[in-house]
Amino acid sequence: MRYRLPRVATALAPASVPPSGLPGLDPAWSRIVDVPESALDNGLGGGPAGDSHAWHLLDNGERLAELGVEPVGTVLCVHGNPTWSYLWRDLVAQATASAAAGGPAWRVIAVDQLDMGYSERTGVARPLARRVRDLDDLTRTLGLAGPVVTFGHDWGGVVSLGWAVDHPDLLAGVMLLNTAIHQSETEAIPAPLRLALARGMLSAGTVLTPAFLDTTLALGHPALPAAVKNAYRAPYRGPARRGGIGGFVADIPVDAGHDSHAELDRIAESLRTLTVPALMLWGPRDPIFSDRYLDDLIDRLPHADVHRFEGAGHLIAEDVDYAGAALTWLGASAPVEPASVEPPASVEPPASVEPVETPLAESDSPGLDKLDQRVGLDQPVGLDQRVGLDERTAPDYRPLWHYLDELHDSDETALIDMAPTGGDGPRVVSWRLLSRRVRQIAAGLHQVGVRRGDRVSLLVPPSADLTAVLYACVRLGAVVVVADAGLGLTGLTRAVRGARPDHVIGALPGLMAARALGWPGQKISTNRLPTASRRALGVSYALADLISLGRDEELPEPPQADDVAAVLFTSGSTGPAKGVVYTHGQLSAVSQALTEQYGVGRGTGLVAGFAPFALLGPALGARSVTPDMDVTAPKTLTATAVAAAVAAIDATVVFLSPAALANVVATQAALTGADRDALAGVRSFLSAGAPVSEPLLASAAALMPGATAHTPYGMTEGLLMTDITLDGIREAALDDVARGPGGVCVGRPTATTRVRISALDDTGAAVGEISEAAQVTGEIVVSAPHVKDHYDRLWLTDLAATRAVTAGERWHRTGDVGHLDSAGRLWVEGRLPHVITTAHGVVTPVGPELSVSALTDVSRAAAVGVGPAGSQQVVIVVETVPAAARVGLAGPGLAAEVRMVAGHPVAAVLVVPHLPTDIRHNSKIDRTRLAGWAQGILTGARLTQP
Repeated sequence: MRYRLPRVATALAPASVPPSGLPGLDPAWSRIVDVPESALDNGLGGGPAGDSHAWHLLDNGERLAELGVEPVGTVLCVHGNPTWSYLWRDLVAQATASAAAGGPAWRVIAVDQLDMGYSERTGVARPLARRVRDLDDLTRTLGLAGPVVTFGHDWGGVVSLGWAVDHPDLLAGVMLLNTAIHQSETEAIPAPLRLALARGMLSAGTVLTPAFLDTTLALGHPALPAAVKNAYRAPYRGPARRGGIGGFVADIPVDAGHDSHAELDRIAESLRTLTVPALMLWGPRDPIFSDRYLDDLIDRLPHADVHRFEGAGHLIAEDVDYAGAALTWLGASAPVEPASVEPPASVEPPASVEPVETPLAESDSPGLDKLDQRVGLDQPVGLDQRVGLDERTAPDYRPLWHYLDELHDSDETALIDMAPTGGDGPRVVSWRLLSRRVRQIAAGLHQVGVRRGDRVSLLVPPSADLTAVLYACVRLGAVVVVADAGLGLTGLTRAVRGARPDHVIGALPGLMAARALGWPGQKISTNRLPTASRRALGVSYALADLISLGRDEELPEPPQADDVAAVLFTSGSTGPAKGVVYTHGQLSAVSQALTEQYGVGRGTGLVAGFAPFALLGPALGARSVTPDMDVTAPKTLTATAVAAAVAAIDATVVFLSPAALANVVATQAALTGADRDALAGVRSFLSAGAPVSEPLLASAAALMPGATAHTPYGMTEGLLMTDITLDGIREAALDDVARGPGGVCVGRPTATTRVRISALDDTGAAVGEISEAAQVTGEIVVSAPHVKDHYDRLWLTDLAATRAVTAGERWHRTGDVGHLDSAGRLWVEGRLPHVITTAHGVVTPVGPELSVSALTDVSRAAAVGVGPAGSQQVVIVVETVPAAARVGLAGPGLAAEVRMVAGHPVAAVLVVPHLPTDIRHNSKIDRTRLAGWAQGILTGARLTQP
């Protein structure tokens, strides 16, 4: 296929400066540069060598010179189709403002590619190789020297990367917004581009009409303001100005015969040789450049930092504060030696070029979400600062399959499946069988193409099958992706798509969802399916097939401690679920922390009503069982189901979520004498995942009179941080001085954990130096060998959550607020986003909630803030006993009682039938949602259930 310009694209036009009044665009940034055109070796595209073309570009170099600062480097920005340099206005503005404030001075040059924006209309074809050479011609004319960081979007990403691989002597880094560098021969190009390339559509859709342009501008999330859309349209008014748009679309290499195919391949393969720092900022709602293109880029630049902005799309530069993210990354990861650059030429165009202005209505700049750049108290974490286990406290590494190897000949029970598929009663699995199955499945997975580092999503309910598959993946070195159904369908879909698994192993419900929702990856079923079902679901193999293929148990070398082992998704109770990355060493440290803290180990019987701990059983050497329950609905667990599980393995340790524990207590009347005898044999029971009240823990302790009741504190990012017993809770409750600002006492740090507090300021921000000082409310910061490695494809989130790396020790910002008391105990007072900022200071929610919940007529309460930050009013929302039938204001008597015990002035008391909680735990109150709802109620909205 030969490249051709659309037939109406031959109109010539000089370069010009943009009209005044474009939102967010400073006319002082514009300059026009006359650039001699060099010849291409293959002769494809462009005019005769020696021709000169005028470029319009944005350049803050002159402003930096006025400020008297020398650039530390240059960011070379290249737009795609059908945008122009206006796309980069926020980066120019923020980089300039940062330099003026004393920060690193980055010169930003944002080009209008020829035939685009306000650059010259050349009237000739400019395929990819020509555009890469065009950019080289420009930078030579500018006298640009290193260090240079390229920044590209859409097709400009390809052009910028072409320049990058051709200039290794100048290159200091690469940054990308949504783009693609390779098109797989087995997958179709995106549907919008197929439509634009369809016969008869190219000229009509891209040049003769503004359809392609308008379709692109409709991709903003939220919708772009009209003034911003008009600014993007400004250089493309009329068919004669839109030839470059059609030319870009025509240059998409749809097959190997296209003129630009070889150049695209050259750039794509050359990327593998780049070792400079790289950043990819991605909008997953992009109908053009989906996550599969991100996967390809990560494969070529595996060291890149990646951040996916949930909710953002193709026009990510308009959806989020990409500029703040990029400048944060430059400060953390890019070199800062002064660049050698020629002083910028005058912003006035040369005499041979007449400036042309097009009138455009003035409007305010669009409101963009801004990045919270409070990333820690110390220096931000750069590319070379990430470490593995805490060097001072790391335990000896023992792989997760240690006991599977050690007990491979043992007929002792390893696990029991209380509700196996088929309903034939409990299924008992010995260490011998589990060890053999794990090795066979691992070998079978290797036979069907699963390799170390491949991602495997497990859509299997807790069971013997899930345990075997999980440990098979771990032994093989595949990365297990665990996103449970408790996230809900939307959350689960977001998690799976975001993790981009190479393979999916699932039971029938999971496979049906994967097919219906287009989840990626090779599909493997836990059960054999009829041929028609396998074909319909895209299933390649069944678990039995893998066992058969792996009979020889031939396995590759095992993964090492610093290899990634798993991506575990958070509950999504405080925002979109995040993928938490653990290495093998860190998961090993989790199991050893449990052993050290609770004595769970070889020979222990463990009942796990919380799936993660059931899966850790084999790593602990414990025989384990999950009670008969729906693990996605903890409140389905009954007291008799727990007793049956305890009796099945002679359990001494029981782990339940708070919601599950509450229902166990509520259903205790159904227990028989034999059930109570079984529960009397328990020596320890634990409940964690959300605060557990003393009355609930005491009621559970009465069911297990021989057990010590514990409530550990932790999170997906660190499963065991502190621990406290029931007696410890009672002791702390009697210590009024220790209680301080209130909250839930979660005990002292575990053996390998350190806990510190970063004090809050009046705005509720955690800005204080991390400290062990008593009675100081602030964000809880933790360090331990078993704290997560990083967040998956959430570089900014990871940076914001990491305090500092010093002497091999990593500190993780939990997002929880609390204080340490004089005895070294930790008290949790709520979540950082839920802190209420009143005119009299900050109010943390848990203290008032506990006081109100202790009232006779209240079963549960939530404290939220309404109104503007700094002058918020406290509103208390309660569930009553008995439950209210409808939403409303509390009666005078209840309202008075609430105000009496809340400890802070209360603007209103609202009653609801039930508070909104997360799905996984059924106990974490969604205070953010509740605050918005309460704001509406108090300003006249209908009385609806939150």
